[in-house]
Amino acid sequence: MDRSSRSGSRRLVSLVAVAAAAALALTGCSSGHGGKKAEESGADAAAGKADTPRMTVALVTHQAPGDTFWDTVRKGAEAAAAKDNVKLVYSADPNAGNQANLVQNAVDQKADGIAVTLAKPDALKDVLGKAERAGIPVVGLNSGLADWRRLGLLEFFGQDESVAGEAFGNKLNTAGARKVVCVVHEQGNVGLTQRCDGLRKTFKGTTETLYVNGTDMPSVRATVTAKLKQDTSIDTVVTLGAPFAATAVRSVGDAGSKAKVATFDLDKDLVRAVRNGSVEFAVDQQPYLQGYLAVDALWLYKYNGNYSGGGVAPVLTGPAFVDKSNVGTVAGFAAKGTR
Repeated sequence: MDRSSRSGSRRLVSLVAVAAAAALALTGCSSGHGGKKAEESGADAAAGKADTPRMTVALVTHQAPGDTFWDTVRKGAEAAAAKDNVKLVYSADPNAGNQANLVQNAVDQKADGIAVTLAKPDALKDVLGKAERAGIPVVGLNSGLADWRRLGLLEFFGQDESVAGEAFGNKLNTAGARKVVCVVHEQGNVGLTQRCDGLRKTFKGTTETLYVNGTDMPSVRATVTAKLKQDTSIDTVVTLGAPFAATAVRSVGDAGSKAKVATFDLDKDLVRAVRNGSVEFAVDQQPYLQGYLAVDALWLYKYNGNYSGGGVAPVLTGPAFVDKSNVGTVAGFAAKGTR
């Protein structure tokens, strides 16, 4: 099946449910730090290994150094790679131009497939066109739901950030919040902007946006602390990533504020914070599932001709709220690095 034929197809396939179930049944390899290339060992894969010829998949994200969220994405990708006899090459850079260069490297090295995040989609437009002309299938994950079709990608796996933001705003209304500050840790990232905009759309109180340098946690802590001291009417700090929630909790203490903290995204440390009450709730977009499905989709397309959503509909992995009512159920999976 060539890439042009998929646009006319509206046939949905069942691979999403199958892949999602498989993702929960697998244990992936542990991941390292962003920007380094890695191949999966396959030692911890619970399922049998595919006997198809080995293929190479490049996973290129906008991970910033130290952002542990991407460890979970990568772990899911590694689990799928181990099952599918895929050589996984991981690289990352938060700078959009550098990320585009990493995609170009994958094209130059004739990868069999590319999985990419689209935090700043226009910066990747040209290089994604080169991948298409080279006949390399590309899928999107995590960031770029509004842009993946425009950029010619085969499939997309992630959550609708605007919908997640709107749900977040409604949750804040239920919690009785009146004034929130939405902390954006990467200016220009369309997904983060959509989260705050969605929140603002449904939240009945007042919302302010605070930009911080997400690559410098001491600076994040100081900036949020200063804001809370300057405006004592802020009753909720909203962060857009789990590591920033932990920092915001410290800022609340530093400022002597009574503000609560709620966040997007989840990791095992954040689960503990929800359990002990230092963070009110989190939105989980299931990053493990995003990584797993992205790699598995490229294998399915190459060897079976399958693709999900008929080339027009994304596969949504979130949003789901985690709070004290269900954190106990999620905790065990988070400890394993699959939630």
